[in-house]
Amino acid sequence: MQLDTDSLILAIDTSCDDTSAAVIRNGRSVLSSIVYGQGEIHSLYGGVVPEAASRRHTEMIWPTVQLAMEKSNTEFSQLSAIAVCSGPGLIGCLIVGTSFAKALAYASNLPLIGVNHLEGHVCSVFLTHESVFPHISLVISGGHTSLYLVQSMGAYEEIGRTRDDAAGEAYDKVAKMLGLGYPGGPIIDNLAKTGDPKAVNFPRALIKGTLDFSFSGLKTSVRNYLLHNQNISTEDVCASFQAAVTDTIITKLLWAAETHGINTLSVSGGVAANEGLRQRLQTLKNMRVLLPPKEHCTDNAAMIGLVGDYYFKQGAVSDLTLNPKACLSITANCG
Repeated sequence: MQLDTDSLILAIDTSCDDTSAAVIRNGRSVLSSIVYGQGEIHSLYGGVVPEAASRRHTEMIWPTVQLAMEKSNTEFSQLSAIAVCSGPGLIGCLIVGTSFAKALAYASNLPLIGVNHLEGHVCSVFLTHESVFPHISLVISGGHTSLYLVQSMGAYEEIGRTRDDAAGEAYDKVAKMLGLGYPGGPIIDNLAKTGDPKAVNFPRALIKGTLDFSFSGLKTSVRNYLLHNQNISTEDVCASFQAAVTDTIITKLLWAAETHGINTLSVSGGVAANEGLRQRLQTLKNMRVLLPPKEHCTDNAAMIGLVGDYYFKQGAVSDLTLNPKACLSITANCG
């Protein structure tokens, strides 16, 4: 059964180290979007500590939801449903968000919708762009580097994925090698602006005959360069590393577009906020490139609300047996 009425969705995402809540009207109008980051905690360790992240979610989820409701001038009695990211992600973190959403849905007598985190990223571009089908979507973040053929909302085919490190993971590990701190992506992106992208000829792992990615060799190449060279320019290393990542991404996107005869591309996920990558994507000729604004690239509940609204109006809701899953493909049923 498909619903055509107006909707007001409270969305929650605790998939990694950001506690996020948003209120979305009719799937596209973002009335509020609150993201509480934990960078000050995890920067001490050079990466996300799952136990610390889940404990902080427990502390912050209710204040974050309250603030989202206040900013949107919404009462719980006005809500149509509650959407929550139920995977993939860090299982301890997912448990916090899913358990909270289930309790709130039960107490408020509201429908519950479990949303796939990957589907949220794919559809995040539709918060600011009109829906375009079919298109090629790249989700690129600290945990994922995957290519999808998107036929419509709810219809996705994975056509490429990383065989080892995700691109965002490679950024963080290279930043750690250089002693730059965490999160590494924004730091490397900033330093790359004043470096020479041709200073070091780092490899581009293109893996012939497949749309899969590989970044472990690039990461190892950076390590070997740092071990065997003195008087290193950090800016040049950052620029050369970023050029290698960006070249690989652009090449694979164009291969996918040519293979499937599609000239519309979308790129989402945390690494989609990278300025160097965004600039390269915007220079592509004969291609329509959909990019979310930076605040919708990293984990956020607004994208969960968009997808949740779609399934709510399709009548595809979850029940209180909804359990989070750390590993979940984009085609898996969250309900």
